Amino acid sequence: MDLSQLRENIDEIDDQLVRLFGQRMDIAAQIAEYKKENGLPILMPTREREKLQAVSEKAGPDMANYTRGLYSMLFELSRSYQRKRSIRTSALYQRITQAISDTQNLFPQSPMVACQGVEGAYSQIACEKIFKSPYIMYFKNFDGVFSAIDKGLCQYGILPIENSTAGSVKKVYDLMIQHSFSIVRSFRMKVDHNLLVNPGTKLEDIREIYSHEHAINQCGDFLKTMPNVKVTSIENTAMAAEMVCKSGRHDVAALSSRACAELYGLETLAASVQDRGNNQTRFICISKNLEIYPGSDKTSIMMVLPHKPGALYKILAQLYVLGINVTKLESRPIPDRDFEFMFYFDLETSIYSEEFVQLMCDLDQLCEEFTYLGSYCEVV
Repeated sequence: MDLSQLRENIDEIDDQLVRLFGQRMDIAAQIAEYKKENGLPILMPTREREKLQAVSEKAGPDMANYTRGLYSMLFELSRSYQRKRSIRTSALYQRITQAISDTQNLFPQSPMVACQGVEGAYSQIACEKIFKSPYIMYFKNFDGVFSAIDKGLCQYGILPIENSTAGSVKKVYDLMIQHSFSIVRSFRMKVDHNLLVNPGTKLEDIREIYSHEHAINQCGDFLKTMPNVKVTSIENTAMAAEMVCKSGRHDVAALSSRACAELYGLETLAASVQDRGNNQTRFICISKNLEIYPGSDKTSIMMVLPHKPGALYKILAQLYVLGINVTKLESRPIPDRDFEFMFYFDLETSIYSEEFVQLMCDLDQLCEEFTYLGSYCEVV
């Protein structure tokens, strides 16, 4: 047979598959009603394992793995369809709906905001991009920002979460596991690092450079040109500039922003020394309360999955079934729990879509622990 005839045969088989798939899903819906009436869970692992074993044996050795993969996806589709019939009963869905109703349409203009570092920090610059005229309270470390939100000292907090060159800010992810909060907005900012010195300092005079570890990682190529210079990591790039200024020394420098050069009376000895010209850092704005503003199209969640094969696949399969795009997936070990990990997801989906509603109602049943971190807009 030629290609056109083979394709005709495929089309005929596909017509049968579509018809049989519809019949199967109709029966799945009837099963969902039965389970609901009799208080039975949607997921029945023993039944699925038996079914996968049976169809694999029927398929034969050559097709066993392919058949198992096909039916694993078919089971995901079936469970998703069953859950869809009662999607609006979830307590989380009710909480999200209430937050959408209670949140004002206009994003706050002049709140009290917690930032890590000192005047001139990149977090401060991000804060002033997110809010029109914020009142800023500075804290030495990221833990201080989370604590300020927990204790109600500040309404919002600004935290760097990832960089396009250096990757995720792991300390922030670790603290996210420990604290209760909601993400209400995110901001992506282009970051330029500059070598700042006290006036009169020459490049050959420098014996030590201060900066945050992420800034140091982002400027690796430049630092390789200064092999005999000590590089010291501190809490913040603005703190590095402040240290250089207060020291009055001509043998130290800071990797920091242009704003810090003016703020602390320093000279820019080398500008834009980061490895990549499109170096960007993403910041999140957090709140103690769940606030969901109009137009929110990004959602962040955290979950703990069973420590067994296929656990992550089941989540990704559900997202695939619902057509929800994953823009970030991060895993971090959970403190004091051996070989257990918290998975962090950033998702693209409108809060008004049926897919979003169904996902929020499904996830409690798909993982051991689940935390909804919020839905928000990202500004640039």
